[in-house]
Amino acid sequence: MQNPDIVQKLYDDFAARDREAILEIFDPEIVWIQNKGFPGGGTHIGAETVLKDVFEPFRVEWESWEAIVSHWLDAGESVVALGEYRGVNKTTGKSMQSAFAHVYWIRDRRIIRFQQYTDTLMVARAMNHDPV
Repeated sequence: MQNPDIVQKLYDDFAARDREAILEIFDPEIVWIQNKGFPGGGTHIGAETVLKDVFEPFRVEWESWEAIVSHWLDAGESVVALGEYRGVNKTTGKSMQSAFAHVYWIRDRRIIRFQQYTDTLMVARAMNHDPV
């Protein structure tokens, strides 16, 4: 399996909510960095921590949430996914769309690091949070 295939499988596993498959792709000590101002923003270390602190809140706070990838860029040890978030917030009922770039670093067929780039204002508006 090539690095782009590993990352593509991760998105499929997220969509299927297949926790065990996600944990097989994540390095146990993965470093996951999300933009501040984004739900779960900040740096999270460890596969279990990422699932608990980043992904579990999405099920609670969002009626729907998708990360739709339109382009994959193979950069050897890294893979860049370009796409768009789409979601509807449970509390406000507001929908949002925001472009993203996700960068994944892979070693020994496991994701060791993730870095997110996105417009956090679009998400904050859907959640009725004041921009910082």
